Amino acid sequence: MKRIEAIIKPFKLDDVKDALNNIGIQGMTITEVKGFGRQKGHAELYRGAEYVVDFIPKIKIDIIVPDNVVNEAVEAIIKAARTGKIGDGKIFISNIEELIRIRTGQRGNDALN
Repeated sequence: MKRIEAIIKPFKLDDVKDALNNIGIQGMTITEVKGFGRQKGHAELYRGAEYVVDFIPKIKIDIIVPDNVVNEAVEAIIKAARTGKIGDGKIFISNIEELIRIRTGQRGNDALN
């Protein structure tokens, strides 16, 4: 099993969610996060004073998938989240040693769905 974490632009959330649902991925965790990379921050005006916004709002999507679905899930995220502009985000993939459904005690792939 793999954990896929995707950091995307907030307005792309529905597109990514739909793309993942279309390939059969039902469960996901969504977190509102802030950060910056190459996009850095930007300056804004508030009551006539300029200030720098260092952290840009993003959405983090966490999903756990079987190994055989990783490439399909990553491609779906890329296709749905890409705008072609700086700040589109990043995807991180890591191994999951064990997964346990608390309610039933199911483990591994049985606990995924």
